[in-house]
Amino acid sequence: MTDVRDGAAADGAAGSAPGRGVSRRALLGGGIAAGLGMVAGVGGVLGAQGISAARASDETVDLLQSHPFYVTDKGMPQPGITTAPQCYCVFMTFDLAAGSVARSLQVLLARWSAAIAQLQAGKTVGAVAPSRGVGAGQDTGEALDLGPASLTVTVGLGPGVFGDRFGLAGRRPAKLAELPTLPSDRLDPALTGGDLSLQACADDPQVAYHAIRDLARIARGTATVRWTVLGFGRASAGPHQTTPRNLFGFKDGTRNVSTDADFDKWVWAGSDDQAWMAGGTYQIARKIQMNIEIWDADDVADQQKIFGRMKVDGAPLSGGTEHTTPDFAVRDAAGQTKIDLRSHIALAAHENNDGVKILRRPYNYTDGLNQYGQLDAGLLFLTYMNDPEHFVRLQRRLGASDLLNEYIGHVGSAVFAVPPAPATGSYIGEALFA
Repeated sequence: MTDVRDGAAADGAAGSAPGRGVSRRALLGGGIAAGLGMVAGVGGVLGAQGISAARASDETVDLLQSHPFYVTDKGMPQPGITTAPQCYCVFMTFDLAAGSVARSLQVLLARWSAAIAQLQAGKTVGAVAPSRGVGAGQDTGEALDLGPASLTVTVGLGPGVFGDRFGLAGRRPAKLAELPTLPSDRLDPALTGGDLSLQACADDPQVAYHAIRDLARIARGTATVRWTVLGFGRASAGPHQTTPRNLFGFKDGTRNVSTDADFDKWVWAGSDDQAWMAGGTYQIARKIQMNIEIWDADDVADQQKIFGRMKVDGAPLSGGTEHTTPDFAVRDAAGQTKIDLRSHIALAAHENNDGVKILRRPYNYTDGLNQYGQLDAGLLFLTYMNDPEHFVRLQRRLGASDLLNEYIGHVGSAVFAVPPAPATGSYIGEALFA
């Protein structure tokens, strides 16, 4: 059963540990659950689709849980990659200011590292209120009393970091380059690129937002915000998680990378790359706009053909249950493949791409209404791999032939190198400057 535990009792002092106990939020959660039960009863009368037990298996949301920032094991990646995807995400990219030099970048990464370690422990990044006199607090304070909520912050370095400007051209990872123009791209320059990225994920949206807000404050004078996305409702499953749904109502990302062997083969950078990147990875962020009103008018049979899966239980159209391996060759009585070869799962399947896999960590997003009064919403597609060319390869096929393309558009894009987690007393990317 889904359980929400809270009870943080931070007293406002930096570094104060959250307390335990049944909180207002837990009680509120119970009230919501009771309300849902009542609605389910009404739904039975109205003949509505029954509420699935998908999230009621053994998935616990523990708002007191925290993740270490500094390495506890050799070669540990930054948090927010293998960590079970949390419920919310705030993603932000930055441009380094014109006057910044290598020293400026080092200081920023060191300050970010120290702050992230505090934030992931559920602490503030400094005093919320000055001890005497007047002045701004070092921490904005909106996450006081909320606990760590499984916060993770992941830092990426864009291609612009590795030019002559910072004297790091010789340290550029071999596989880091701006992404080529891909089929179906409708990129907005204001939602594309960046020298640095921050991905903050947490089970409380205010905890994630607070982390990004305070890290952006720390960056002032050294870097400026380029673009940001507020994500909710993770849209792919992590290990031991049930598969959530995207805003089209479908389970996607069911076949995500989950085993150590696949992480080693497809996600982690090896020793053949720059030495400072060993154990790191590459991050690609895409903002994918969904044409929701048009999709909602389509019949469900066509929607299922487009995805290649049943809408309710997520089973592939070739038969079985959600986690049954799709059979792309099996045919119906008319001689047609039961799964259209232009469907989303057929084009993305590793069986049809020489085994290539990427780690998906996407979130839904909404920006309200667009200039035409339609819902402005879609998918923040965050993904990790040890060679960005793997993503390019998959997206070239999807962008050219995916039946889903009629309903989506890629409007934002960026690529970053993600160093491994630092040791205590060090900072992210320190080895880059050695």
